[in-house]
Order: sequence, then C-alpha cells, then structure tokens
Amino acid sequence: MEAGRNAFWKTYLTGLQLHVIVAEYTKVPVTWNEDNYTTDVNKLYFIQEGEGYIKVGNRQFYPKPGDLCLMPADKVQSYGTTSANTFGKYWCHFTAKLNNFNLFQLLEAPILVPVAERLRLEEKFERLIHHHKSEEWTASLHVQAALLEILALFLEQAEQVNINTPAAGSFEKMNAVLTYIEEHLSENITVDSLAQLVHFHPNYFIRMFKNTTGLSPIQYVNRKRMDKARQLLSFTAHSISEIAETLGMDAAYFSRLFKESTALTPSEYREISLK
Repeated sequence: MEAGRNAFWKTYLTGLQLHVIVAEYTKVPVTWNEDNYTTDVNKLYFIQEGEGYIKVGNRQFYPKPGDLCLMPADKVQSYGTTSANTFGKYWCHFTAKLNNFNLFQLLEAPILVPVAERLRLEEKFERLIHHHKSEEWTASLHVQAALLEILALFLEQAEQVNINTPAAGSFEKMNAVLTYIEEHLSENITVDSLAQLVHFHPNYFIRMFKNTTGLSPIQYVNRKRMDKARQLLSFTAHSISEIAETLGMDAAYFSRLFKESTALTPSEYREISLK
C-alpha cells in the first residue's frame, strides 16, 4: 500500500503550481508582532539567530536557529518577539496549489523542522532570493526550482507527513487505475475500460483523472509508454518494431508518437543514449 501511495503522489505532485510572492532575509525589529490573523499565502521561516515565537491554531512554538518553520495558508496564526534578541531569518511567502487545493490542505506537515544541513539550506534560500529579485527572463524558472528544493527538503526531514486527501475513496480508485496502466502498457487501454475498472461513468472518470494527473487518460497512457520506450531503447537491443509491439502499438504510430514526445526518432534517441 505504501508503494502504491508513493506512486500516486509522485504523479499527483507533477501538477503542483507554485508562485513566490516575496523572498527576503530580515533581522526583525522588536515591534515584529501580529495576533490571530489568517492569510491566503503559505510562509516559510528559516531561523538563523535570535528568539521569538510563532503560533498556528492553538499550538505555540519557540523556534531556534537552524529550524525551518511552515505557517500554512488559511490557518489562524500569530507571531512576535520575546526579547531584544530578535529573529534573523530567511523567509518567503508563496502559494502552492494542486488543482483547487492548497498543498498543505492535502499534506499535513509539521510546523517546525530542525534542519540537519544548515549551509545547504542557506544556499537554497540565497538562490531563491537572488532569482526572485532578478530581471533575467529565466528568473522565474530558477525561483520555482529553488522553492521546490526547499519544500522537498522540508518534507524529507519532517518526522511525519500525513496525507489528508479530500476523498479517500477516490484516492484508492485512482491508485488502482494508475497501477493498472503501469501493468498493462502492452494492451489496448481505453477510457471505457479504465472507467469500468472503478465503476465510473466515462465522462466523470475523464474529469477526475485530469484533475488528479493534469493529463487526459490517453495522454497519460502514452506518456507512460514513451517513458518505457526510452528505457527499452537505452538498455536493450530490441528492435524498434519489437519495442512498439511490447507497448501495444504498430511501428509507424509508435515512431510518430515518440518523435512528438522527444523531438527525436527512436533510432536517433538510441544512438544518442548509447553515446
């Protein structure tokens, strides 16, 4: 079950949409204080020095240097100083959406995580801040990459992350569909057959599948087939016709789809991968 859940979330998280509103390093003033407010953005604080408190819901925390703190959107929050030795912290405000859900509605993560490799995380925040302020046309890509790395580190070092899916039954059904696709790539997979697998009307199934993966069922099946094709081209001596047959496709259609996916013919891809 754990392996299936991980496979589901690995696919689901590809639809994550991030937007950084602000990223900075600040030594906060002694007047840094606000009580019982809510916001529609998530906040990350990486504490470097000083002392103070944060509160989310009815839980109050006193972060120490080296702690990475998450204050999720739509939660009642407070923060403040406790002495003249105030926080020095990297911080950013951001949104993180999966379909219509805030990421941290779906993933219930700790508020505070002690970071094992402080210098590594400091470098990620420095990159995030630098690119957020940059005027380069590629800056937004670097910002996304830096924030994704920070979030991945936060979740990996958290002791426990609970999945709070809005519909556990739908999760189980989608997990069954994705597993079925992985195991039957060589067969004729249709929308009707997948919908029947979970007893959904095809129109509803298509809508739910796209909300989950960001792709239509057929787009997803073809993407998985192309992933498998790249492995077979790189690590086996099977002919292109044999690979197409393995994936339940005729050679001409396989070659056309592969080139649309990679901008290379199967033969060109194999030649490059072998080099």
